[in-house]
Amino acid sequence: MKRVMFALALALFGLWGMAGLSAPAWAEGGTPAVASLRVPGATDDRDLPWASDGEANVPYVFHDPAHEGRMTGFEYDLMQTISARMGRHGRFVQNGWDGLIPGLSRDLYALVIDGIEMTPEHKAAVLFSRPYYVTVDRIVLRNDEKGLDTLDALKGHVVGTIKSTAAERLLLDHDPANVRSYDEETNLFSDLKNGRLDAILIDEPIALYYRSDDLKLVGPPIGRVAYGIAFPKNNPGLRDAVDSVLGDLMSDGTLHQILARWNLWTPQMADYTGDQTLSTVQPTAWVDYRQTMERMSGSSVQAMVHRYVSFLPLIGSGALMTLGVSALAMVLAVAMGLVLALARAYGVAPLRWLAGLYVEIVRGTPLLIQVLFIFYGLPAFGLRLSPFAAGVLSLGLNYAAYEAENYRAGLLSVPRGQMEAAIALNMTHMQALRLVIVPQAFRTVVPVMTNDFIALLKDSSLVSVITLTELSQTYIRLSSTYYDYIGTGLMVGLAYLLVGLPFVRLARMAEKRMGRVVAKGHH
Repeated sequence: MKRVMFALALALFGLWGMAGLSAPAWAEGGTPAVASLRVPGATDDRDLPWASDGEANVPYVFHDPAHEGRMTGFEYDLMQTISARMGRHGRFVQNGWDGLIPGLSRDLYALVIDGIEMTPEHKAAVLFSRPYYVTVDRIVLRNDEKGLDTLDALKGHVVGTIKSTAAERLLLDHDPANVRSYDEETNLFSDLKNGRLDAILIDEPIALYYRSDDLKLVGPPIGRVAYGIAFPKNNPGLRDAVDSVLGDLMSDGTLHQILARWNLWTPQMADYTGDQTLSTVQPTAWVDYRQTMERMSGSSVQAMVHRYVSFLPLIGSGALMTLGVSALAMVLAVAMGLVLALARAYGVAPLRWLAGLYVEIVRGTPLLIQVLFIFYGLPAFGLRLSPFAAGVLSLGLNYAAYEAENYRAGLLSVPRGQMEAAIALNMTHMQALRLVIVPQAFRTVVPVMTNDFIALLKDSSLVSVITLTELSQTYIRLSSTYYDYIGTGLMVGLAYLLVGLPFVRLARMAEKRMGRVVAKGHH
């Protein structure tokens, strides 16, 4: 779904910035002044923030499997080189595929580079640089398959590809009934290996890096795909500056060298750039990646132990992020839920109506929509929140509605005579609520509140759509990198269990303690 959402985001973004597509500086022979550039998201005059989805994004921008905390990829190397040529420091910003263009619209970063195809639909939504990479689609088969080496030969066979790509459009034009579209490359290749697909049609760089020894590339190149760097439509100056640098990288052979290191220099790129020189650059990045994957993905006990030990820092970091977001969100949910419950149970009519309206609206809309609205929608009203703050706020506001109903049920479960007795003892209405009613109601809802916190821990996975890397996102990255869904899943599941268990124990202790206090009060 994320590539479909990305296409929708592009369409909406095109409506947001109808400033028109001006001619790039490289087409006019001009070179924009770097000092005068508008660079959204920059922290100083040397910062150049750029975004990509670094999760399972080989060979574009991805986490180095040898050092998971380090980013790498041919687009990463390209952006570091472009930044240096512009006299700036390139700063990578992680964002999910479907959030890249919305993040561009709210000035979180200056540009996006993520293998975005320069289709007419995409060009209508954003400004593009000149293509930095031109490639083709290729057919991938299992080694035991034969004959399926052309588009016509694929008719009647189940063929997989990635959603919202040129390859998907080609397949839908030829044989729409047998096309299977995927969000992630790893799932696509896994299904081919497992026999759920007869073939794959996909961009050649992806085919090259995801193909294993039991798969093969067949047939001639198909079609033409061009990747461009995306900019907001209202910032042609920065686009022109990057275009100028790209032109220099093509003419002086630097782009050739970067691509050759990743084994991605092709006849198509030679024809496009006019660089027909024979490369002497060794594909060191390609070789390092293959060797690392062979070592890390091995089935021997030593390889598995090494792999899982290397996962621990990432899973620990994801667990801390999950715990931090969830705990703060639950504090907000408890406090706001109590206020809403008191308003509905004891407030005046307008307050009861407003609290009820809030509860029904929040419970009646998906949490994911609320997360996206708070992070990407509120900036339109001048309220810009960090990803962490937006995650805490969205989860807290959502769960406050559910906590409010729990607390209201707890308040209503307290006998009316308790309030009357408190008033008779000369307490004010607020004192009676604070000292008599709420403590008894709170004890009733403690078990439910504990269950809600466990649910919130799991729902915190949704904040990954606003660039936060928590446990579930860590699982997606590691499992898709190493094709290891079982071992990685067990480790992440154990992390969730370890994070949640202490709170379950604390809740039981609090429940027993409150039970003893209430029992003494009755005597």
